[in-house]
Amino acid sequence: MELGSVVRSKVGHDSGSFYVIVKIDERGFYIADGRRRKLSKPKVKNIKHLAKTNTIVDLNEINTDKKLRRVLWEFNFPHSPVAE
Repeated sequence: MELGSVVRSKVGHDSGSFYVIVKIDERGFYIADGRRRKLSKPKVKNIKHLAKTNTIVDLNEINTDKKLRRVLWEFNFPHSPVAE
């Protein structure tokens, strides 16, 4: 897993939700979804509690919570059209 990876939470109250890794340090992986966890205050998760997807987004393009929500929309709501 690397910065910008889209991941799914496997455990916790947020299990099943998709996030983007926005920071990595010795404490763990910092994830945000733009809704419950904003880019300004990401959640720390252990790598054991995350499932990797094959998608990596460019964090330079994702600079607002709204853009982050739009990227993750297709993962969290796979059968609905993208809200414009």
